[in-house]
Amino acid sequence: MSTLTLPPTQVGSERALAAQLHAEVEQFYAHHFHLLDAGDAVGWSETFTPDGSFHPQVLPEPVRGRAALAEGVALEQARLRAEGVQRRHWHGMVAVTARPGAQVLDVRCYAQILSTPHGGTTTLRMSCVCEDVLVLSGDRWLVAERRVTRDDLTAPVPATRGV
Repeated sequence: MSTLTLPPTQVGSERALAAQLHAEVEQFYAHHFHLLDAGDAVGWSETFTPDGSFHPQVLPEPVRGRAALAEGVALEQARLRAEGVQRRHWHGMVAVTARPGAQVLDVRCYAQILSTPHGGTTTLRMSCVCEDVLVLSGDRWLVAERRVTRDDLTAPVPATRGV
């Protein structure tokens, strides 16, 4: 939709709604990844719909449902604790597209996962593209679907002119 064809008041309303949605999504991700990085597997899984899916590129099938999501995170967190490693997830360049009705959002962003061994140096573990479908449930957003593609496993995007 081109905002040039909208009356100025409607342009302002559209921009305000877009800004509000973007702020809500940013706050959602802050809460979502604070739970994950703190090791709260159950709390993190509850930021997905009950049948939500997480499909990292390295798995042949998505992980589905809160119980399976929580189990996977708990196992990974236990492994990291045993190794004395803290992980941090950072999401940026967040692009939000509302579907008609604004009850479902398509979100695409870049993700970096950092690893810090106790007493050691922080390193970039991986760089990814994260594509989520968020749905409004009551007054909060939940992940219905997540697809993660790793930069080291994905063919480079061809260069475009003028960039």
